[in-house]
Amino acid sequence: MSKNSENPESLVPFEPDLRSPLLVPAAEKDSMERLCIDDMLKKYCGEFGWWQLRHFVLTNMAWALEAFHTMVVIFADREPAWRCTAGGAAAGGCSPEAKSVCGMEPGSWEWVGGGGSSTVAEFGLICSEKYKVGLVQALFFGGCMIGAGVFGHLSDSKLGRKGSLIVVCLLNAIFGCLTSLSPDYWIYALLRLLTGFSTGGVGLCAFVLATEPVGPSKRGVAGMSTFYFFSGGIAALSGIAYLFRSWRSLYLATSIPSILFLFFVLIPFVSESPRWYLIRGKTGLAMKTMRRIAELNGNFLPDDGVTLAIDEDANGKTGNESAAAEEEEIAGGSIVDVLRSPLTRIRLLLAVSINFFCSIVYYGLSLNVVNLGTNIYLSVFLNAVAEMPAFLLTAILLDRYGRKPLAIGTQWFSGGFCLVGGLIKAFGVGKSARMVCSIMGIFGMAGTYNLLFIYTVELFPTVVRNAALGCATQAAQMGAILAPVVVVLGERVPFLVFGVCGIVGGVLAFFLPETLNRPLYDTMAGIEEGEGNA
Repeated sequence: MSKNSENPESLVPFEPDLRSPLLVPAAEKDSMERLCIDDMLKKYCGEFGWWQLRHFVLTNMAWALEAFHTMVVIFADREPAWRCTAGGAAAGGCSPEAKSVCGMEPGSWEWVGGGGSSTVAEFGLICSEKYKVGLVQALFFGGCMIGAGVFGHLSDSKLGRKGSLIVVCLLNAIFGCLTSLSPDYWIYALLRLLTGFSTGGVGLCAFVLATEPVGPSKRGVAGMSTFYFFSGGIAALSGIAYLFRSWRSLYLATSIPSILFLFFVLIPFVSESPRWYLIRGKTGLAMKTMRRIAELNGNFLPDDGVTLAIDEDANGKTGNESAAAEEEEIAGGSIVDVLRSPLTRIRLLLAVSINFFCSIVYYGLSLNVVNLGTNIYLSVFLNAVAEMPAFLLTAILLDRYGRKPLAIGTQWFSGGFCLVGGLIKAFGVGKSARMVCSIMGIFGMAGTYNLLFIYTVELFPTVVRNAALGCATQAAQMGAILAPVVVVLGERVPFLVFGVCGIVGGVLAFFLPETLNRPLYDTMAGIEEGEGNA
């Protein structure tokens, strides 16, 4: 007989040992504090400390690069001054008093600065070929519209925010440098289309990447501050264009900074968004980023006892339910999910419409504004600086009055001045009055344009945020394409069209919810549950 047979009771004490390991993990899990990112930022990491400030500044440098690639055509595609040659004036084939060179004999006039000063001079984009200048700009914004949708989806899915920003900066550098080598107009137009495709993803990827790690009470002001980098980029572009007078050297000078930013700033010093890590199921990497935020902000995030969770998990669902929901969101986080939900569908339609009308007014007034009476370099610089007070004012009022009242008020402010401008006749004092109306219209719409980015970001959850923002950006690009068409309708009609667009945009904003101090949701289920409870 065995020893166990002699003492059967010796088997009994082992049974609790077999059962207890199965119970301990459950108890530990129950004691784990599960927080969404906003709550962890507020409780442990800090909403806007040194880490967020550094991350915000470095990421938003991409906005200045976007300004380079977008606005470089102001200088590269300008029509230079011309003058009669000595022989042309003597033979009567050229008249210095003429307003254009159309109808003059070839060889009787020449471009000031030479044929390489701009694409207009080199490719002969004058008279019957002048439409090609506008065509290039339309192709660029068309590329932006496509790129915004493509990279909006990729940044929500496989590439992430940082990965998408790396790709678009690399493509911008490549296409920009190749543009400087364009042998003819159609190759130039094709490369501008491709540059627009990559540029369309820069702003939205940089904006979301810069603002997602910011706490809810600071996110509004931070989001409104991103456009200082875009305006600063336009101001810097005027200086670069002053130094590089050839359009080919100008494209090189505005493309090389994208390479420098990519390898010396973005890749080594900018972190991926912890929100993207979380909704992709990479909780460990998200927690690593959150601990880094807490450390650099001088705060303490415990190593044990606290972890990140998506919205519904943090709101009390069981582990199995939240894991299943998270897996579903990761598999289906696209614009289709936005349209499938009635809550986000109406938000998307409103955001797209408002961005479309806002873009028509903003770009239309920029093209239609009265010249400041100085050279082109100083004019562009002053126009860029003039937008900054609008950014400052909306940033100050954003968290005091909320997103919705400002979205309505700034559009009506701009639309009202545009309507008045359309009723004023352009002679005598009327010219000065119309100039004031135009400047005030740009001032109001610049504030709206800035506000719409942060507003759109807060209207949608992390899993589809860039896809939704990409759709809104596409609508804005469509408005930018149509703006030059409106401008050519005459002197008074454009003002009236811009005024109507501003008023209609403000009316549509009435139907959007207020997002001030509301959580930044991670999943579709989270926003439906949270907004339903609200």
